Amino acid sequence: MKEIINATGRRKEAVARVFLTPGTGNIEVNGLTLDAYFLTETQRILIRKIFDSAELLRKYDIRANIKGGGKSGQVGALRHGIARAIIKIDSSLKKALKTAGLLTRDSRMKERKKYGQKRARKRFQYSKR
Repeated sequence: MKEIINATGRRKEAVARVFLTPGTGNIEVNGLTLDAYFLTETQRILIRKIFDSAELLRKYDIRANIKGGGKSGQVGALRHGIARAIIKIDSSLKKALKTAGLLTRDSRMKERKKYGQKRARKRFQYSKR
């Protein structure tokens, strides 16, 4: 039986559930390949950057389910989830991933709208007369 390692990554409103299984380096996101799901090259580079730190790209297959947020938040959530899964495999890589900034959860989220205001911080227009 193959050992399956799972982890969760989050950024903004996006949540990624990541599953690593021993394999050949295939990356599947929501049933699509990495190139089909993330269309821009910069998004794909951000995800593959993790494997420069860990040197594990050809050893594991990655399957991820991502919900919520936009594409940028989903990329960040996937990176976070993969990094957390890699730590479960080899805890000696934790320091390298931490210095690369891949283990820190980006907690910046959209601020809620407040009552008596147009948006989170914008006020209604003031009229003196």
